[in-house]
Amino acid sequence: MKNRDHFKFSTGVILYPILFVLAIWFVFWFEVRFGFNFSKYGVYPQNLKGLRGVIFSPFIHGDIEHIYHNTIPLFVLSMALFYFYKPIAWKVILFGILFSGFFTWCIGRPSYHIGASGLIYVLVSFTFFKGVFAKHYRLIALSLLIIFLYGSMLWYAAPVKEGISWEGHLSGLVTGLLFALFFRRNIAKPRKYVWEQENYNEEDDPFLQHFDEDGNFIERIEKEEEPPIINYTYKENNDN
Repeated sequence: MKNRDHFKFSTGVILYPILFVLAIWFVFWFEVRFGFNFSKYGVYPQNLKGLRGVIFSPFIHGDIEHIYHNTIPLFVLSMALFYFYKPIAWKVILFGILFSGFFTWCIGRPSYHIGASGLIYVLVSFTFFKGVFAKHYRLIALSLLIIFLYGSMLWYAAPVKEGISWEGHLSGLVTGLLFALFFRRNIAKPRKYVWEQENYNEEDDPFLQHFDEDGNFIERIEKEEEPPIINYTYKENNDN
């Protein structure tokens, strides 16, 4: 894709994040309203039955504080993903859920791991590293903004607090980094100016032709074209 196909706002930039956030809130409301507890559908490491949590766990949250802390980052980061990385946004989200959940299943403690925080860490990691690797000024600016807003989240990718699935966070960070390395196509490339092209020749540059070898400006006066000379030939009328 060309650069003009990137960084275009569409309804999906806001609609898809809203739908995803509404989905996790609907599941939480359903649990509270009808007295269900879906925690058993979370990721349970090293257990075949626990693999179902790879798909279900991002939609399950333990309490109102848990879902509240995940809602805003999930909405902001997914919205940035659909705006800046629209061609691969769905791949990052869907495969991010699967890979981060599977890694959690591989390295996690024997407990139920629930919540969308694993996907959030995927988005943080992918957005940061992809902006750095792409070397596009807009994407680099986005990476710096992500670090400013969510840089403190890195602490929770280590076992620093009881009751937090640091394994899920770490799995999300690793998954995001792998995606930043893998998804190299369909990403906006930094604009190359004329002098950055491989076939650029200084002698053919009309701007540099206004300067001599010492860098002095040479005023070039365009020679005006002489008006064409029209010759008329008269013939005598011999009809009379």
